[in-house]
Amino acid sequence: MKPSTLLSVGIDVGGTNTDAVVLDAGGRVLASTKQATTEDVTGGIRAALGVVLDTLGPRRIAVRRVMLGTTHATNAIVRRRPLDRVAVLRLGAPATSEYPPLIGWPDDLRTAILAGARIVGGGHMIDGHPLSPYDADEIRRFLDEITGVDDAPGFGAVAVSGVFSPSFPEQELATRALVEQHLGADIPVSLSHEVGALGLLERENATVLNAALHGVARDVTNALLTAVAEQGLDAATYFAQNDGTLMPVDLAARFPVLTIGSGPANSIRGAAHLSGVRDAIVVDVGGTTSDLGVLSGGFPRESTLPREIGGVRTNFRMPDVLSVGIGGGTIVDLEAGVPIGDSVGYRLLEESLLGGGSTPTLTDAVAVAGTSPIDGLTLPEPAPATAEGLTAGLAVARERLEAAVELMSLGRAGQVLVVVGGGGFLVPDRVAGVAQVLRPTGADVANAVGAAIALAGGRAEEVCDQADRAGGIETAKRAAIRRAVEAGADPGRVGIVEILEVPVAYAAIPTLRISVKAAGPLL
Repeated sequence: MKPSTLLSVGIDVGGTNTDAVVLDAGGRVLASTKQATTEDVTGGIRAALGVVLDTLGPRRIAVRRVMLGTTHATNAIVRRRPLDRVAVLRLGAPATSEYPPLIGWPDDLRTAILAGARIVGGGHMIDGHPLSPYDADEIRRFLDEITGVDDAPGFGAVAVSGVFSPSFPEQELATRALVEQHLGADIPVSLSHEVGALGLLERENATVLNAALHGVARDVTNALLTAVAEQGLDAATYFAQNDGTLMPVDLAARFPVLTIGSGPANSIRGAAHLSGVRDAIVVDVGGTTSDLGVLSGGFPRESTLPREIGGVRTNFRMPDVLSVGIGGGTIVDLEAGVPIGDSVGYRLLEESLLGGGSTPTLTDAVAVAGTSPIDGLTLPEPAPATAEGLTAGLAVARERLEAAVELMSLGRAGQVLVVVGGGGFLVPDRVAGVAQVLRPTGADVANAVGAAIALAGGRAEEVCDQADRAGGIETAKRAAIRRAVEAGADPGRVGIVEILEVPVAYAAIPTLRISVKAAGPLL
């Protein structure tokens, strides 16, 4: 089959809807659907995939790639379930003992995850000199101490973090080999140099979360593979990452924490593809929240600050996104005339006034103001007090969205605002400070489009003497390109997307931290 005839399926699982699209090799949308997200996630994926494949008919045999973006990992952290218990090892005694692992975590999340923690000898200085002797014996003693009944581990995963391990990973790699030798290869081991950037505590936090999510990742990857197999597809499967690129399912199973920001990233990339705009503010209005991000050169602008996930501070790269509790399912307090931030979520068609329920939502407010935003549903004439409360609630919601757009603009006037998402009808056609409001065709499934068009990506960091800046950049480039190829990128078409250089403070010699991102189309 010629590459020009191959088709790709993009799926995005949100809190309210699971969206799916089919794109041809030229990026045209051939089929799309929105299905209600199910409690177990799998049902929504199966339904959405089935609908778009049925629409294709005989052309379904041309589907060769299926890409998934999901909030499943985020939801597991926020809900504190279902998470694996984790044994946490830090290589950095005694220098880092003042700040124990998981410091600053919410108590309930720490209780749900932590099986035990130990700071042992190891780690490096910024120049590569050992911080203290590596203590393999202490690691073995720790693992034995937290072993459960019948010599079974009292934990489901191990997280290992070493001081300056992104530059000097040898001790972390040795620890993984030690754990596998001591406990067997069935216990997954997360290494911090493969997960996060420099900054010990935030990198350690991200690594522990990654370890805790292994069971969740296994369930979601199995759900996707099962749905694809049930449809008889001969297709490669991929997961969307935080930065808007892809990784294959086997990597997603190892690094589930890297999928946490994939939803907003997909929406921003999909907005760029559908609108043809490379620099803009994007607002994705769903059923529960409105997520605002910035397109910069066709990719999501990334946050330069540590991000909190479920109350935990991490330092992996995430899209710079502002979330506002405004969505199509947001409940309106009729007496106060304000949206309350809670949402009926995927029960919108059952509980809203439009759907015959008794809960007033912002979708109902739009129906009161004009045409019903849901095809085939008409809002019965509401009581005057209800209409007044809904109208007031919609006005407040739009004021909050306008304020959020102003925050994301960073004071720059005259920018383009691209509106996507199933709840895009909440955004007015004129927004203060914005030169133009664009609503591209297919905007309601932009997140799934973003997943379908995503490139395979890789990232690498290097710390080097400023005198060897060129050598440090070249080393980081090679590592980033290698990781992009491992993620599925065509080796002949992968390229460098971004290079960031940051001076390292308090180093004995002038030192740079170099971060490189590579991306390329799938092979």
